[in-house]
Amino acid sequence: MKKIIFLILLALSCFSAYALSGGKEKAMIEKNVYGKLQDGTEIYVYTLKNDKGAEAKIINYGATVVSLTAPDRNGKYSDIVLGWENLQGYVNGSTYFGAIVGRYGNRIAKGKFTLDGKTYQLSINDGQNTLHGGKIGFDKRVWKSEEVKSKLGSAVKFTYVSPDGEEGFPGTLTLSVTYTLMNNNELKLEYKATTDKPTILNPTHHSYFNLSGDFKKPILDHILQINADEFTPVDKGLIPTGVFEKVEGTPMDFRKPTAIGARINDNFEQLKIAGGYDHNFVLRNYNGKVREVADVYEPTTGRHMEVFTDQPGIQFYSGNFLNGTQIGKDGIAYPHRAGFCLETQHYPDSPNEPKWPSVVLKPGQTFHSTTIYKFSAK
Repeated sequence: MKKIIFLILLALSCFSAYALSGGKEKAMIEKNVYGKLQDGTEIYVYTLKNDKGAEAKIINYGATVVSLTAPDRNGKYSDIVLGWENLQGYVNGSTYFGAIVGRYGNRIAKGKFTLDGKTYQLSINDGQNTLHGGKIGFDKRVWKSEEVKSKLGSAVKFTYVSPDGEEGFPGTLTLSVTYTLMNNNELKLEYKATTDKPTILNPTHHSYFNLSGDFKKPILDHILQINADEFTPVDKGLIPTGVFEKVEGTPMDFRKPTAIGARINDNFEQLKIAGGYDHNFVLRNYNGKVREVADVYEPTTGRHMEVFTDQPGIQFYSGNFLNGTQIGKDGIAYPHRAGFCLETQHYPDSPNEPKWPSVVLKPGQTFHSTTIYKFSAK
């Protein structure tokens, strides 16, 4: 009799948990040691799971996505982001695979900007310019990490405190990024930041996607659409010239779904300068609210990715610097253009373009931003 009563109570308990979760499996999250830095600091990997079978693995070194699975049209889940085989790859690598980059994502001309009448000199790490935060950006920092309770899915929050003067940036900045893997196969990124002095801020996420799941294949057959009528042309140092140009009639026109490789080798000055696509697009309908800004489809698997953000720009990068020397997961040598990036952000070099949307953050203000990558198949 006692055994029967126990089984009944157990069944009722399971039913209650099922009902409280809205009739769905509860979000799942695992935490494990990923590796150790040279000084002995342990780095952790958080595995976020949903009830569809998707997984996102994120480490607290650089708040970096090291793996992300999405379904094909047959329901098969495969990893769709490039990355290194182990922690040492992320420590030594310079590709920014999957990382949160900052304090300022993208480039700042000659590493200089003026704020409230004072000129600041940042560290230089890209020719004569500053790229993705300088020599030791947020991608090379250990972030505080904690699991987060969320009704939306499995979530983990990463926080980094950047001291005043780090890489030349003013103000002590506290930035948090919360990743949530939702049951509809959306990976949601929520940024929040405060500062104790006026500073500039432009964080972004830098995953290299290959929706085929085969990292030996280039991404040239992926079909891309970007909701932008203009882009910011660049000089030979990949710094914006300060003007907007229409995409119409150029290889930069992705207003309609177009294969990435369809015009990538055209005789077009901007493509020659960058060795392919490495440009910021001026997104439509910028009003601080989240809206769909880009769409990617991979024909052989049917995998489909939609990008949503509240940011004014998106940097489309076609993996031009991948050249077969980057040995990634499973020992794969990533070929030229094995992955693409869609980095939601403010425009490059915005601190030196006062007419562009501001990247200034002041004490008493809180920076909020949301980006969502949604995956499906068709």
